[in-house]
Amino acid sequence: MPKNILGRVHSRALTKQGKIAVAGAVALGTAALAFSAAPGNAGTVTTGATATTAQVASSAPLKNVKGTVTDQLATDTVKLDALAAKKKAADEAAAKKAADEAAAKKAAQQRTADEAASRSAQRPQMETVAATTTYANNLDGWIREALSIMQAKGIPGSYNGLHRNIMRESSGNPMAINNWDINAINGIPSKGLLQVIQPTFNTYHVSGTSWNIYDPVANITAAANYAAHRYGSMDNVNSAY
Repeated sequence: MPKNILGRVHSRALTKQGKIAVAGAVALGTAALAFSAAPGNAGTVTTGATATTAQVASSAPLKNVKGTVTDQLATDTVKLDALAAKKKAADEAAAKKAADEAAAKKAAQQRTADEAASRSAQRPQMETVAATTTYANNLDGWIREALSIMQAKGIPGSYNGLHRNIMRESSGNPMAINNWDINAINGIPSKGLLQVIQPTFNTYHVSGTSWNIYDPVANITAAANYAAHRYGSMDNVNSAY
């Protein structure tokens, strides 16, 4: 019985050693194949972990990968630069457009201001022309000038009312004088277009007109002023007054 046990143990030990030997032989064969596959100018093989054929093959394309990445980055940079330049150009165009619009608006406002100033400058000139309007040196012109003064002074009266009374009193003669009525007897004869006595003329004289009682416009305006105070208007006078 003990012999059989020893025999089996010995057999098992031999079997284990055999397996180790076989593994070693396989390893040596693999190493030999790797050595024979290496280039002739590879030089001395350094001891240590042995690189497999797959590892050696996979390390070769790294340079190409790096070049591809660099090229891609360069392309992306060019694209970004192009986008930045395009955006800058668009911003500059927008800024120029805004500046042009602002300048046009300012120019339009200036034109409006200039036109308004021009109109304001023209008004005084037009008013001056109106103020220096001349009237004919005849009965029609005298009445019209007197009416313009009466209107400015707030004295009532119409062209027809003035003309009617002038024709009755003096027949339109500015130098007419009455030397026979009661006023003449009293030393203050009636004079002018509307036959006004001197005291009445002096009292109702209208500022801005002549102090000469024979002056047609001064005579008419003073008489109309007197009639307005006494009768309401020269239009209400139809006889001696």
